[in-house]
Amino acid sequence: MSPARTPRFVEAILGWRGTGFAARLVLCGAYLLGGLVKLSDFPGAVAEQAHFGMPMPALFAALTIAVELIGPALILSGRLVWLGAGMLGVFTGFAAITANAFWTMHGQDRFMATNAFFEHLGLIGGFVLVAMLALRADRKAA
Repeated sequence: MSPARTPRFVEAILGWRGTGFAARLVLCGAYLLGGLVKLSDFPGAVAEQAHFGMPMPALFAALTIAVELIGPALILSGRLVWLGAGMLGVFTGFAAITANAFWTMHGQDRFMATNAFFEHLGLIGGFVLVAMLALRADRKAA
């Protein structure tokens, strides 16, 4: 086996149909959980939006719940994946800027917010890849 070749066991894992769904579920899991938790404690969701200085916190709490539940549903269903990934990508970018504005912080808070901000960028990259893979699969099926 040449060093550039993917090992067979890795090919088997990546080629298994369930791997793609499992990866999408893991990528979307925190959003699904967050949406369900906020839905079950709407006053807490409103308080969270107020904490981040959002105007009309009840409206933003409802929008957050909708995005956190609809986006993953679209991605996991395989239908309108681009829309679900776009919803979650834009939401994640907005959340990163709102909740992790490291450029306004100092010390340990800045360090932690910087890490969280760039982790959010990584999630956005994951949503772009999910949309790209769905487009590739759609083109292959056509």
